[in-house]
Amino acid sequence: MPGLRVEREADVLRIALARPERRNAFNAELIAELHEAFSDVGDARVVVLSGDGESFCAGADVEWQRSSIDLSEEENVQDTLRLYRMLEAVDSCPAPVVARVQGYALGGGSGLVACADVVVAASDATFGFTEVRLGIIPAVISPFVFAKIGAGAARRYFLTGERLDAQAALRIGLVHEVVAELDDAVRRIVGETLKSGPEATRAAKRLAREPPSDGEDLARIAAGLRAGVEGQEGLRAFLEKRTPAWRSESSS
Repeated sequence: MPGLRVEREADVLRIALARPERRNAFNAELIAELHEAFSDVGDARVVVLSGDGESFCAGADVEWQRSSIDLSEEENVQDTLRLYRMLEAVDSCPAPVVARVQGYALGGGSGLVACADVVVAASDATFGFTEVRLGIIPAVISPFVFAKIGAGAARRYFLTGERLDAQAALRIGLVHEVVAELDDAVRRIVGETLKSGPEATRAAKRLAREPPSDGEDLARIAAGLRAGVEGQEGLRAFLEKRTPAWRSESSS
């Protein structure tokens, strides 16, 4: 994948946007590659999403934007739908997704950040839903952004198109941590995630994304995990004061 670098290290899948000369901005090819990469992450227990170079993702590539001028309305629908399907694949990835963000994360780049489960940002990171500055709106990314920061914060930043520094992004919930050393923070979060049961982690993500409202459904989910192989092993390991079977040396 020319615009993407995908590497597997034991239980960790690393997906890096690899167009640093374009600040990892989206074009049709990169969107397709991201969709493919996140559509099947196999049995990876954590996915680390990053961008090469000085920026995470500066939004839409200028040439990709220019090409849309000559598309019909229906062709534009299909073009933007491909972006939505990619973001949906990231958002619904069964494994937890940890985003490592530096530099610019603008427009669709902020939308990509909104799809991650844990977001660690450098102090120099800059975010923004800047589409209105171009006479368009962030419609495609809006469901993921609303779910992450709520409609209240989105109303301000969607309307003004203003940029947010890392601390502002932290205040509204787009980012979870602002750190001086990105790699150290990502390593710590990955390590913490690997301490948990693989099935339980994926089930917890499903619960957070689409929580059932019925108490009986919730009880059945909890009971199913408690009675399952992983739940039994975890409870026995706790009671016996030993390390559960899924814990590797690197995650202990």
